[in-house]
Amino acid sequence: MNNRFGRFAVITIVIVLISGIFIQHISADNGAPFKDINNSYAKNEIIDLYHRNILTGTSATSFSPTKSITRAEFITVLDRLLKLDKAVSPVSPYTDVAQKAWYYGWIQAAVQLELANGTSATTFAPVKAVTRQEAAIWVTKALMQTNHTSALTSFDDRKEIASWARSAVATVNDLGLMKGDNRKNFRPADPITRQETAVLIDRVLQNESWAAELEDEPEDHIVIGWQYAQTTAQYENTVLKSNVNTLSPRWYYVAKSGAVTDSTDASLITWAKKNNKKIWAMVGNRSDQEATHQILSSATTRNTAVNQLGALVSKYRLDGLNIDFENVAADDRAYLTSFITLLAEKMHALNATLSIDVSPDLGTDWTDAFDYAALGKQVNYMVMMGYDEHYDGSKLPGPNASIPFDQHAVDTVLKVVPSHKVILALPLYNRDWTLNQNGTVSSSKYISLSEQNQIISNNGMKPVWNESLGQYVANYSKQSIKHTIWIEDGRSLIAKYHLSIKTNLAGIAYWYIGGESADIWPSLSNAEKFYDYTF
Repeated sequence: MNNRFGRFAVITIVIVLISGIFIQHISADNGAPFKDINNSYAKNEIIDLYHRNILTGTSATSFSPTKSITRAEFITVLDRLLKLDKAVSPVSPYTDVAQKAWYYGWIQAAVQLELANGTSATTFAPVKAVTRQEAAIWVTKALMQTNHTSALTSFDDRKEIASWARSAVATVNDLGLMKGDNRKNFRPADPITRQETAVLIDRVLQNESWAAELEDEPEDHIVIGWQYAQTTAQYENTVLKSNVNTLSPRWYYVAKSGAVTDSTDASLITWAKKNNKKIWAMVGNRSDQEATHQILSSATTRNTAVNQLGALVSKYRLDGLNIDFENVAADDRAYLTSFITLLAEKMHALNATLSIDVSPDLGTDWTDAFDYAALGKQVNYMVMMGYDEHYDGSKLPGPNASIPFDQHAVDTVLKVVPSHKVILALPLYNRDWTLNQNGTVSSSKYISLSEQNQIISNNGMKPVWNESLGQYVANYSKQSIKHTIWIEDGRSLIAKYHLSIKTNLAGIAYWYIGGESADIWPSLSNAEKFYDYTF
């Protein structure tokens, strides 16, 4: 090719490409995406929100600006504003929200975060128009502006505003988000139109601090994922789908002699470093009380275990250890503290993290060995195992991890251990309770969340949300025998995650990776985003 011709051809192509990009950019910015918004007072807002993927039309070419917006459409707009993902949980209390409906995941996302409620315990009314006072409530919840106490003095029709909406209406008015008409009426029971919705959302984004919040990445918290019943490859694959940033594989067990078995998988260490994950390898006692007594009660065996664990941390360059000693005798309380004190000194010298798993203090000998205050001074983190509220052997059925149970566990440990050292462990498993005729337990079956969801589906169970427990409850019968499940799902786990945020804990942990159903991670990702906002 002639060089002059080649240079000319290249220059011509570049000019054409640049011109094409410029023309396309101008068209995208100035051209209206819908044919019916030219006369709308919200034209600019509609175009902007369309390009932000917050608002869509009623068809490919129509926006229908004066049409009322439905409850499903409005909640979808709020979800997109908050950068939430659809939550596809198979557990829903609403009989009128089909799982195949386009809005199912958007409604679930809002309901799981307590941003929206149904019109009853079993109905959401997704295609019903949103009233202006309902919109006010949902917006104040989305923006966490629920503490305003302004009086409603500016609207002539204030007496028509429902008692349950007065605070929200006052709030959105004070914030300049929703105003009355020219006659100073708020029109609380009127449906909010699609163009009114566009103006409302645009006003939210005009608030610079709120807009900045929506663009920020969530703050990092510790998220531990314990490995159990999965191969290394399976574990890695699941972790990549999750929000887990700290791996805890079951690699080490301490024998009664103090010797530590080494099951380290070096490939996981390599993978963790490549994927920016930390490893706090788990150290167990196989729940053997007698062997644990021999380990802890002898200075010689304590030193043997500590030295071997230190050598393993050095050899594999581990980030830390997670001590999981269970079924420790109450009489070994001081010995356990001595062991952890010695191990903490070793870990700190190696610049490694030391964490210990503890059970909730229910006044039983199961937890007497854990001196929260003394252990809290030695370890970097104390992991509160917030589950097994009811367990195999319980005489009465009940939830695995209700909110009151976890709240009590956290409150108790926070009396003696600072919040920045506490991690709350959440369950990715559950129990299916088989009941006697008098309601007592006949037996219980340990189930993963996927197995739980299959049981719910197979038996057509109708979950009912229990606000005080923070869980759905559902029953079914098999061969005339009653079964009950206190369900763990995205909504219940988010409620416990929110507890960790409200109490300023260092993070959360999951027992166990692989026990979850596929819908759990998007739900928890939504919680991470939403509860990180500080509007």
